[in-house]
Amino acid sequence: MSIMSMTGFGRGEASASGVKIVVELSAVNRKQFDCSFSMPREWVSLESKLQALVHVRVSRGYVKGLVSVTAADAESGSAAKLDLTMAAAQVAALRDAARKLGLPDDLTASVLLRLPDVLRASVVPSDPLEFWPLTEQATQAALESLESMRRREGKILEQDLRSRFSSLKVLSGEIAQLAPAVPLAYKETLGKRLSELLGPGCVADPALVAREVAVFADRCDVSEELTRLASHFVQVGKVLDVGGACGRTLDFLCQELFREINTTGSKANDAEISRLVIAFKAGLETVREQVQNIE
Repeated sequence: MSIMSMTGFGRGEASASGVKIVVELSAVNRKQFDCSFSMPREWVSLESKLQALVHVRVSRGYVKGLVSVTAADAESGSAAKLDLTMAAAQVAALRDAARKLGLPDDLTASVLLRLPDVLRASVVPSDPLEFWPLTEQATQAALESLESMRRREGKILEQDLRSRFSSLKVLSGEIAQLAPAVPLAYKETLGKRLSELLGPGCVADPALVAREVAVFADRCDVSEELTRLASHFVQVGKVLDVGGACGRTLDFLCQELFREINTTGSKANDAEISRLVIAFKAGLETVREQVQNIE
């Protein structure tokens, strides 16, 4: 199963009994699942059913839906009608307000088209459950389209993440090669400084030098951190191979990678390793930003 992007767009429609229902879904990234729909006021009671339908296919992200209901035959002339009762009430309210405020009464017939809830789709039934099967069919089609786009983008994200994680793994390998030489370099530097301090003919106690080097070697040992880094990279590979909704798992692994590389940088006490650690952190930050787009 491939990984899924949290962004995408899908459209679906279904027609029956002279009615056409169109559902459009747009999804963007978000830590938790959230969903909202815009639809005819008479159909607001269906929003929870639509949200549950979407949540079956989308586990994380923000999905915004738009449901429109029209006559299947756009030329039939029955797609919309004026609610005269609503229009009369609103016109009376406007004229009353104009009279009280001393404003001219300039209402015309064209103003009716701009009044809220006056122009209504005549195909919208009083009982929205009557067309729920048709609405569900259009929503499922939109979800299929949305999922297809999210899967296509997910494949591109997966390729990008594999490449970025591979680069980070190379950096950790370079650190692992340099780490054993750090105590040896310290021993050599310590010997030179002691020779300069003691002067010609004087030799430092080898036991004291060995003890000091041993303490330093223990303090800058990053073998445990490098082992855990290698283990995390193995886990990343397994997660990407399994795919699916793995965004949170990858985000957790990124946090663990940062923790280990940060400890490595504080313990290593070597300029070249510090440079590699900085490069690792910079690369890991771009990975974490990319992971935020995965479901």
